Amino acid sequence: MSCNSMSEDRTNIESTEKITESLLETVSDAEVNSRISFEEFTDERILISHDAFGKKQMKIKVLEVSDENPVLKWKFGDRVKVTKILVTIKHLTTQQVEEAEFDIESIERELAEKRHYSSTNRWIPADDIKNGYVVGSKHTRLISDASALDYIVF
Repeated sequence: MSCNSMSEDRTNIESTEKITESLLETVSDAEVNSRISFEEFTDERILISHDAFGKKQMKIKVLEVSDENPVLKWKFGDRVKVTKILVTIKHLTTQQVEEAEFDIESIERELAEKRHYSSTNRWIPADDIKNGYVVGSKHTRLISDASALDYIVF
């Protein structure tokens, strides 16, 4: 019996040592560097726009930008010309989510052919694109032609 109690004591000591070692393990440098700083943090509410009745939310992700140089950079600052976007609309009443990809450049050309005008301003300030998403205040700039052609009802 004394032999069994000694072996049980050894296993208990070994298990407590393993637990202690796991508690004392430090976080690796890779995990520390993967954390974002306060300046890089983007609040989700900034990226979302709402419809007039508060029943839908929209979020726009930039998929492709043009490599054109912006005109009057000294006056308007750093801007990028967006060519493709992914629009996500969430219906708050039913929790249904719709996603669609739009080529803004081709929609702009189509509207110019059909109605002889285009209202899209595809030049977005670089500061208004956070983590690949467009800030909610700039959504109407990008979807105005698509809504004129009834591609988006928001």
